[in-house]
Amino acid sequence: MDVRTVADLSPAERRAFFERDAGVEGVREDVREIVERVREEGDVAVREFAEEFDGVAVGNVDVTDDAARAHEELADAGDPVLDAVQEAAANVREFHERQRPEDWRDDFGGRELGRRFRPIDRVGVYVPGGAAAYPSSALMGIIPAVVAGVDHVAVATPPADELNPVTLAAIHEAGADAVYQVGGAQAIGALAYGTETVTRVQKVVGPGNKWVTAAKSIVQGDVEIDFLAGPSEVLVLADGTADPDLVAADLVAQAEHDPNASVVAVTDDADLAAAVADAVDAQAAEREREETIRAALDNEASGVLRARSMPEAVLFAEEYAAEHLSIVADDDEALLDRITNAGSVFLGPYSPVAAGDYAAGTNHVLPTNGGAKRYGGLSVDTFLRSSTVQRLDRDALDDLSETVTTLADAEGLEAHAESVRKRFE
Repeated sequence: MDVRTVADLSPAERRAFFERDAGVEGVREDVREIVERVREEGDVAVREFAEEFDGVAVGNVDVTDDAARAHEELADAGDPVLDAVQEAAANVREFHERQRPEDWRDDFGGRELGRRFRPIDRVGVYVPGGAAAYPSSALMGIIPAVVAGVDHVAVATPPADELNPVTLAAIHEAGADAVYQVGGAQAIGALAYGTETVTRVQKVVGPGNKWVTAAKSIVQGDVEIDFLAGPSEVLVLADGTADPDLVAADLVAQAEHDPNASVVAVTDDADLAAAVADAVDAQAAEREREETIRAALDNEASGVLRARSMPEAVLFAEEYAAEHLSIVADDDEALLDRITNAGSVFLGPYSPVAAGDYAAGTNHVLPTNGGAKRYGGLSVDTFLRSSTVQRLDRDALDDLSETVTTLADAEGLEAHAESVRKRFE
């Protein structure tokens, strides 16, 4: 990787960093056709698309029993991967349980006002599959919904001649109520509109490729979604105290996800920038997914950047609004205080992004493409709705009556005003 200077970036180069493209628009019309066919034809379309896109002849769409069986078989075999799944699940559950809000009601001088929280009834969680297995995504999507108290958590994951047993076991460990082997845009359509087998849900969450993201954008409005996510991304904000090998390791790890991943390091230290660039090239050559990593490193939204000062580096990080923001600096807390736009923040040399991806406890379903400027990542809140409660005594309403009737009359809503006056006749 070459080192570039933030101040010398051209307008086109800055756009590449700040307007990252998930590729959704290019597939939108094809996805719309897929979703509509699933909506109209149900399981027939699901099975046809499984053969066309996944090369799999799907028998049973519902594989809930397979998930339970996979979990049991790994447990019986004493497989250490199940121990890892269970430890990660416990950490994710513990962190998300801290997020549950409590109902409250207080007295405001005769006006008893409050707020209460209730879970959505039915949600669908998409767990990616295909070329790789993602048991961690199962934990991240399902556990917050279960902690929130969702009554029915359905999971869709791509079909295979033999479904990955670790992913299935993780789905079961997380507490899903139903598991369907259906992937891609057709999975989102099935969850959104239901089929003969798949139960229709009220909200669809979870990461996926551009086909999944496009489908979520199409069904949005008929069902709620979490957000539209693109390829993975990391920005490392570092000063001269950072270890270049560790900074490079986080960049290479994120580049491993996807050829379209965006990986960026920003520092005010010229020597560190050069050392990180060299370390990235060296480490990429040692990784099994070198081809994918190299493609991501060559992405125009990736690079090692040198800022004239840390304030300039912070401004770049704020505009970038990273999915994952790693801060490796002598005073990382001071830098964090100046950052508002980030999906998840990793502080210090011993907080690699991979820890949050798998087992630290925080959620790895996070906003990309600058979405962190507008919303946060998946949480218990994602699966809750709130309602307000009020009880007024006679004196409180009397105190408010003139204000209410005056405003109602001003809006031409005479019946509103009369509904208050009636109570004092």
